[in-house]
Amino acid sequence: MAQRRRRTDALKAAAGVVAAAVLATACSGGSGDGAGNGGATPPGTLVAYTGQAGDYQANFNPYSPSMIEGPGTIFEPLFYFNQARETEPVPRLGTGFSWNDEGTELSVTVRDDVSWTDGEPFSADDVKFTFDLLLEEPALNTTGFTGETEVVSDTELVIRFDEPSFMEGPQLLGRIWIVPEHLWSRIEDPANDTVREPVGTGPFMLDDFKAQAFTLTANPGYHGGKPELEKIRFVALSGNQAGADALSAGTVDWQTGPVPDIHNVGQNYPGYQGIIVPLYQIALLTCSDAGLGCTGPQIDPAVRRAVYYAMDRTQLNTLAFEGTASEISPGFALLERDEALLSPGLENTVAPMEPDPGRVARLLEGAGWAKGGDGIYAKDGERLSMSVSVVSGWTDYITAVNTLGQQLKAMGIEITAQQSSWNEWSDARARGDYQLLIDSLYQGPAPDPYYLYSYFFASENTAEVGSSANPNFARFTDDEVDAALDALKRIDPQDTAARQEQFGIIQRAAEQDMPYIPVLTSGTSSQYNAAKFTGWPTEDDLYAFPAVWSRPDHSQILLHLAPAGR
Repeated sequence: MAQRRRRTDALKAAAGVVAAAVLATACSGGSGDGAGNGGATPPGTLVAYTGQAGDYQANFNPYSPSMIEGPGTIFEPLFYFNQARETEPVPRLGTGFSWNDEGTELSVTVRDDVSWTDGEPFSADDVKFTFDLLLEEPALNTTGFTGETEVVSDTELVIRFDEPSFMEGPQLLGRIWIVPEHLWSRIEDPANDTVREPVGTGPFMLDDFKAQAFTLTANPGYHGGKPELEKIRFVALSGNQAGADALSAGTVDWQTGPVPDIHNVGQNYPGYQGIIVPLYQIALLTCSDAGLGCTGPQIDPAVRRAVYYAMDRTQLNTLAFEGTASEISPGFALLERDEALLSPGLENTVAPMEPDPGRVARLLEGAGWAKGGDGIYAKDGERLSMSVSVVSGWTDYITAVNTLGQQLKAMGIEITAQQSSWNEWSDARARGDYQLLIDSLYQGPAPDPYYLYSYFFASENTAEVGSSANPNFARFTDDEVDAALDALKRIDPQDTAARQEQFGIIQRAAEQDMPYIPVLTSGTSSQYNAAKFTGWPTEDDLYAFPAVWSRPDHSQILLHLAPAGR
């Protein structure tokens, strides 16, 4: 089956949910700011760990699935939309925007006091160039943008659409990274160029790069004023235990991932605070479509549904996630936020927390699988045995996969963890070179389930195995789902009843086909050095989603931080 193109919205794939880890020795070889760790760096330098397992490979192309940094910090959107709370968009390169009544014209005003970090002036022409580049380079156009952009003046432009496109606003304004026309117009292959010397308008610039760590420095000419945070040092390290050790030693200032006794960070790590925010949804991604080149037992929907019913999610939450995770819907709507949009046609509004051995047996035997002498199901000479790709050092996910392995074996299903570096894992995820893979489905720029569906379930955003999918990594295709996504784009967001009908189509397809097997809703856990820096988000002031790997949320937080005492 060839890759199909259609109008939809999708988000540039993020790095995925990660578990934090640090090795102090990995912080050596820095850029003149000490040993590269929180205890030895100057007060204005923040050491961050994003979960990078293994050496960094320099890639600052904000549109690349394997980029290591750039969105928000180096390359800016027009506005910042808070995915964690319902708040007004925060101006970045833009100052204002408005729709016409029909939702077919979006007028945008941009700043007149911005320069690129090489000194060239920024203008509305750069915005038009970026939007036009998406049309010219389909590999970059992961939002499915089809509008026509007209520059009205140096600070004004209008984007016109052939049909109502209200839902496109938050993505176009908040998740498109504006690039400099005077440099990017000379890039021959913008989808694959690694942009090793990035020039942006953002609050930070690349200062130094080494395989084990790289440093961003504050942009002295930033239009919002030079950030009080002088430098950010991103370290590439090894495993979660080392992350906990680094917190104890004060050698890392911000990480997102599990640590022992995660609910008592302030007591266990003096000077640090922790915050847990439920937002991302953990799933077993499956290479699901044989027509696109997927192979293995997981291409059978009965197998995928059997895995779903074989899970003991209560045990998984306890053993792998320290009780920080919560229930998940097989329709992938957030249970509290999106309750009004859950389809009554779902068999399970909430995924069962306990396993159902009888249901597992009926599903598999009804699909022609039979237990062999070793207790594992088989069909046509193929054992029901699958590998699960997981990043080395992500101990919470590794524990989850190992626990699942024990749970599923009792049901006649065999899975084994296949660990690799983040770079290898990310590449395999994009190319479909996996059977099962543990990751999270992320939300969009605004608190609305439409965006997750348009990212992970739209046919446009997938590809044949061997080609890069972004971010419909499961190779899911369904004409009715595509039609529902198209309809949702045209419906007024206030018309809940009309939207719910289309959401129901998508949710029922997600539950029946199960290309993404729901595990739990992740309680994203971050720890930060409150003694060294002030301005962190709190539960009472959640001005940005506080995960260090979430872009551009992390840049909004970095702009709020200041060394303690200033």
